[in-house]
Amino acid sequence: MTPSTTGLVRRPPLSLLGAEPFRAALELARHRLAKASPAKTGDGHPVVIFPGLGADGRSVATLRDHCRALGYEAFDWGQGFNTGPQGDLDAWLEILSGQMRDMLSKHAQPATLIGWSLGGLYARELGKLMAPRLRQVITIGTPFNAAADHTNAGWLFRLLSGSAAELDPALSLRLRTPPPLRTTSIYSRSDGVVAWQTCRHDKRSKLVHDIEVESSHIGMGWNREVLDAVADRLGQAPGPWRRYARSD
Repeated sequence: MTPSTTGLVRRPPLSLLGAEPFRAALELARHRLAKASPAKTGDGHPVVIFPGLGADGRSVATLRDHCRALGYEAFDWGQGFNTGPQGDLDAWLEILSGQMRDMLSKHAQPATLIGWSLGGLYARELGKLMAPRLRQVITIGTPFNAAADHTNAGWLFRLLSGSAAELDPALSLRLRTPPPLRTTSIYSRSDGVVAWQTCRHDKRSKLVHDIEVESSHIGMGWNREVLDAVADRLGQAPGPWRRYARSD
């Protein structure tokens, strides 16, 4: 998607948005009914998880527990509720990156950053600031590739941050530029909150990978397909990056 084609992108229909709570509840029920402890195959490297707008560490508890059960040392970003960037974006990101460095200072292995929705934008931007200290970035339902507000959550952003969710051309280009390390975007065409087209990379490379799942936006943190994709990405060994092959 380029600036010349963003006009073709529309916010998800209100029918999908209205069905989000019901679908997320079904996905949670399915997760609990099918819950089984995954094999602990992870190498123990740290995983930091950033929640979406208006959410805190509780919203990513299932995802965090899943990563721990796989054998990784997972924790949330430790900043409480995500109410959007505070003040100047670059200054805020510098402060956040300093906090992340302090959090990761006791870990010898490079970390994975996972961001859900707005949290994925933080993960991508921190990936640019902290690349030598990181292993990879994974985003879940994150609309990084947009030139305008193609979400159904703009009102919530304004409510929490006191400002409009505006994207000037320079910021739009910045957000769609991936960090210089392995980066995966997990997205759903049936997302009722963000336009799925804005969650995909324009340019293919050996470092970026997009994975499509069937999920609501609210339920992505416990959706089985999302959890399987995250497990696959976390298990990537150094060297050539294998493509994701969904298992039945």
